[in-house]
Amino acid sequence: MRNTLLFGFVVLALLAASASAQRDEVPKNIADSIAGTLHWSEQQFAAAAEVMPENKYLFIPSAGNFEGARSFAEQVKHVACANFAFFNEIEGKTPPELCEKGGPNPAKSKAELVKYLKDSFEYGDRVLATINPQNALDRVEGRYGGPNTKLGIAVTAVWHVADHYGQIVEYLRMSGIVPPATQQYGLKVR
Repeated sequence: MRNTLLFGFVVLALLAASASAQRDEVPKNIADSIAGTLHWSEQQFAAAAEVMPENKYLFIPSAGNFEGARSFAEQVKHVACANFAFFNEIEGKTPPELCEKGGPNPAKSKAELVKYLKDSFEYGDRVLATINPQNALDRVEGRYGGPNTKLGIAVTAVWHVADHYGQIVEYLRMSGIVPPATQQYGLKVR
């Protein structure tokens, strides 16, 4: 029994050391610094998009002043389109038009919109990986955050996701759904 206890303490100590090492690890370059925050925002936003039932995707708040507000589906599509727009600008490509209205992508169903959203984050990851100390401050033109630098547009993209995440959290709560980021802590309010 004593050996079992000793073994248990050793395993716990190793797990604690491993967890501590993971927490203490910091990004090694510019791209990873931004990518870490983008992934965190992506996880929260995508989880919210996945938890909203398809029959609520057309939900628009009605209590208060919500005239002209986007539906939940339009919020998801707008973020996906804007991700492509921001990262197109970093690459010097022409971004999609009219992301304010959802852009040209034909996605309409929940499954199509979630795929479009995830594709936009995957594209963003690929573009972020190209930002380095030599090009981070290169000038970027464009209507979706420019004029700015590659680094500045990448930060704007992260901010944009977080801004709209705050909006769709309200849509979830108004629909009686606790956001997944809150559920993971076993909380109803956070």
